Amino acid sequence: MSLKSLQEKIGVTADGVFGPGTMKKAMEFYKLTPVRAAHFFAQTAHETGGFKAFAENLNYSAEGLQGIFGKYFPGNLEESYARQPEKIANRVYASRMGNGAEASGDGYKFRGRGALQLTGKDNYKAFSDYLKKPEIMTNPDLVATTYSFESAMFFFDKNKLWSICDQGVNDASILALTKRINGGTHGLEDRNAKTKKYYEYVK
Repeated sequence: MSLKSLQEKIGVTADGVFGPGTMKKAMEFYKLTPVRAAHFFAQTAHETGGFKAFAENLNYSAEGLQGIFGKYFPGNLEESYARQPEKIANRVYASRMGNGAEASGDGYKFRGRGALQLTGKDNYKAFSDYLKKPEIMTNPDLVATTYSFESAMFFFDKNKLWSICDQGVNDASILALTKRINGGTHGLEDRNAKTKKYYEYVK
């Protein structure tokens, strides 16, 4: 997925720029209110680095693995996994979220994808049932391409985040939403600015 492919999907000029025209059309396409659209697209814009990254990058150095996933790499085990995204995902995501053991390959197959990083076999299965698209389980890359924003809407639905959006475009609602999506307040300033800016496009 990229911003251009979203633009093609909703029927606007695929220029890779998220401006008022794209915002309005996306809001109509996904049947969102202006308030919900502002929150949704601001949060997904932040999480994807400006609608650029729709699949998890697991290309970590040994040092990076120790810093982020230290508990999975005791001793100097990280040396044999460094810069090997597939091996890293299979170890870090093994035997949780519905994934099989490291050797199953589920960790990499069901790594984070989509506008809000759908991760783990159980979540992919729930999403494929939600969309009634069983092919997602055999071709999980669809979450990074065709159904990137749908997977983020699934996350909003499942976690009842629309009710936070409906409280309006204000600092309190943006903070509450950020905590639910991020688990903390990482990038709050950017999320805040984007939400208010996007709301201006459509209110």
